[in-house]
Amino acid sequence: MIEILLLGFFLGIRHAMESDHIAAVATLVSRSPSMRESIRLGSIWGLGHTTTLLIFGSSVILLDQIIPERLAMMLEFAVGAMLVLLGIDVLRRLIKTGIHFHLHRHADGSRHWHAHMHHEDGSKHAGDSHAHIHPAPFPLRALLIGMMHGMAGSAALIALTLQSVHSLATGMIYIALFGLGSIAGMAALSVAIMFPLRHSARRFGPLHQYLQLAIGSITLLLGANIMFEIASNGPF
Repeated sequence: MIEILLLGFFLGIRHAMESDHIAAVATLVSRSPSMRESIRLGSIWGLGHTTTLLIFGSSVILLDQIIPERLAMMLEFAVGAMLVLLGIDVLRRLIKTGIHFHLHRHADGSRHWHAHMHHEDGSKHAGDSHAHIHPAPFPLRALLIGMMHGMAGSAALIALTLQSVHSLATGMIYIALFGLGSIAGMAALSVAIMFPLRHSARRFGPLHQYLQLAIGSITLLLGANIMFEIASNGPF
């Protein structure tokens, strides 16, 4: 049983690495101002994911009922729609806060190109020394996205849990450890996503914009593909 519970933890880490999870959290991290905030966003995503898994899991085990396939497909379709919206949001911000190039001319006659990126309010250059960092509010968006992913992925996990354990207590421990694994995995993944974004924003402005473009485009296309695959399999 201990081996099964440990397996749940490592499966949770692996579960965090699924493409739709990575895409969603990448859109969250793309808005983050710091590495610490990125880890926080990934962890809150994992918390939301774990919360819904525990709610759905306890309900299924107590009622001895499986999640209807129709409902599971509807939840997966909703995740696809959510990814499309998240991708569009990244692209919208990219257009609104794009890098601008200006030619600066000095008194000695020398000229050079200067690149900067405005924030969403268009008021400051990225990396201004006088920019102030304020305490970030609770990342409700990350929590809700994690909860949506938890609902969509609960059917397969609960089926696996019911095959592995035979009591409510053990089942809840298994799902909780699975959730802790997903939190740890997504926190680590957030660091991996944030690292190139942070360094490109400081040194290679155009590259940073291309990374943002890639995140938004891939997320949008992935969501559209999920919706298309579910719809092509017939009405749910």
